[in-house]
Amino acid sequence: MGLRGDQAAAYFMKGYNCAQSTAAPFADLAGLSEESMLRMASGFGAGIGRLREVCGTVNGAVLILSLLYGSTDPQDKTAIYTHVQDFAGRFRSANGYDTLICRQLLGLEQAEGDPTASARTERYYESRPCLTLVRLAADLLEEYIRQHPYHD
Repeated sequence: MGLRGDQAAAYFMKGYNCAQSTAAPFADLAGLSEESMLRMASGFGAGIGRLREVCGTVNGAVLILSLLYGSTDPQDKTAIYTHVQDFAGRFRSANGYDTLICRQLLGLEQAEGDPTASARTERYYESRPCLTLVRLAADLLEEYIRQHPYHD
C-alpha cells in the first residue's frame, strides 16, 4: 500500500524484529537517526522481548505515536492515550485476528519464555503472519499520521 509499509517489510526481511521494522521507516518524522530508532525499538519485538505479549508492530507504532504526539507534562496523558487506543483499534480491526497479542497472532497457547530469537529461514517467513502485520502496522500508522497532523 504505502511507501513506509514497503520500507517496514524490507527491514523485516533484513532480519530486524517487528517493532524495529515498524518504527524505523518513521525515524525521519521523529527527528532521529535510523540507528537510534532501531536501537530504541529493539527490546519491543516479539511481543516485548519475546514474551509474546503486545505485538511488536503495535509497540513500534506506539513508540512513533509517543514521539510525535506525546507530552512531557505529567498531567497530560489523555491525548497520547487517545492516539494509542485509536491506532490499536484500527490495527485490531484490520489484522484479521481481532487481537493485539503476539502469541494469539502466532497461534501459540502460551508465552514461550525462551529469549532466543528464531532463525530467519524460508519456513519462518512462510509460517508466520509477521511480515504481513509489519506492513499493515506501518501502512496504518502512515495513514494515521496523515489524518492527524502533528507539531514537531
